[in-house]
Amino acid sequence: MITPVELFSLLSDETRLRCVIMLQRERELCVCEISQIIGSNQPKISRHLALMRNSGLVLDERRGQWIYYSLNQELPQWAKRIIESASDNLIKKEPYFSDVRKIGSLKKENICKA
Repeated sequence: MITPVELFSLLSDETRLRCVIMLQRERELCVCEISQIIGSNQPKISRHLALMRNSGLVLDERRGQWIYYSLNQELPQWAKRIIESASDNLIKKEPYFSDVRKIGSLKKENICKA
């Protein structure tokens, strides 16, 4: 399972922190949605998500050509509390506020058709 050092190391990168906050709020997102929200190319986002998956922070599920990511619900309680606290305290700050706001419009566009 993930260690405190691994968690803080993963969260120290802004792209990964943005992904975690979006996943904590939305529960599940496709890599294409995350890529479009953050404004970065899909291979770069996929590499960040792979690091988080390899540590056990996130889980992935393939649906057709798309891969959907979610936070691992079996994370230790201390890790869940850190992520929840970070999300609660950063959600009103940029770029996190804009990220979460963009999710709603992307869901309406349905850009990831499984």
